[in-house]
Amino acid sequence: MQNDYIAQQISELDQRINELREMLNDPEMAELAKAEIMDLETQKQELNDSASSSTSSYDDDSDEDGVNPNIAIMEIRSAAGGDEAGLFAGDLLRMYSRFAEKENWKIEELDRSEGGIGQIKQIVIKIKGKDAFKKLIFEAGVHRVQRVPKTESGGRIHTSTATVAVLPEVNESQVFINPADISFESFRSGGAGGQNVNKVSTAVRVIHKPTGIVVTCQTERSQLQNRENAMNLLRARIWEAEQKEKFAEVDNARSLMVGAGDRSEKIRTYNFPQNRITDHRIGKSWHNLEQILEGSLEPVVEALQTASETDEMSSQT
Repeated sequence: MQNDYIAQQISELDQRINELREMLNDPEMAELAKAEIMDLETQKQELNDSASSSTSSYDDDSDEDGVNPNIAIMEIRSAAGGDEAGLFAGDLLRMYSRFAEKENWKIEELDRSEGGIGQIKQIVIKIKGKDAFKKLIFEAGVHRVQRVPKTESGGRIHTSTATVAVLPEVNESQVFINPADISFESFRSGGAGGQNVNKVSTAVRVIHKPTGIVVTCQTERSQLQNRENAMNLLRARIWEAEQKEKFAEVDNARSLMVGAGDRSEKIRTYNFPQNRITDHRIGKSWHNLEQILEGSLEPVVEALQTASETDEMSSQT
């Protein structure tokens, strides 16, 4: 399937290169056409190399459902609360990044959209390490923060939210994507990476026509790597949609949806004035907020895993 997809993209590149070659005889367009042909030839070479040597990033640790417990794809988005929500999303990113360091997990950034200084509109990261998905799955949902923003002169407490989705890396055999159902676009990245990142169209956007799901990846210098990351993310989001549809038919859907990466449920409150974090699903609080936000997430993760294993998750809000 992967090679069929690559062959389709090579064919599209060849067609575009041929169109540009017809413009080389036009004095006004020749220079631009020549530069774009060089970019497209680079992309074509990457695709040709991958067709013969690339392998799936999915390893042999998948369970019977085709889900790898050691790889988590996490998406953090700012929600209600304006600038403060963007800052809170940045706080969550730092918390998970430092927790990953403690667990000796590796983090790979797939996509990022920033607001002002220190603000995150959206970020997608892949976290790889022992039991990464298994430990992080219960982080999915709406996270709420209550604190006095630094810009608040009156000392009033503001409430802001950010959403977290946690998806697995799903085996290609578990979620099949027909190449004919995909619309693929490449564009010049606007993200970090130095001057070279904007010279070639390395960023990719993939649209899954049957579901309307759109994913972008732009943090890698190689279009091929961004393309593979985008396809992995697309499979994960299709899996997420299928899980939600499946669990909607189950009586006790709420607790199951927590484990499926539900984005709409308020799961946790970070209350700065009271130095307290409360997880509403299990009705448990911790009074070391700063340490937890600095990555000491182990007590929370362990409590949620224990509650899940003993089927004690409540509907407290």
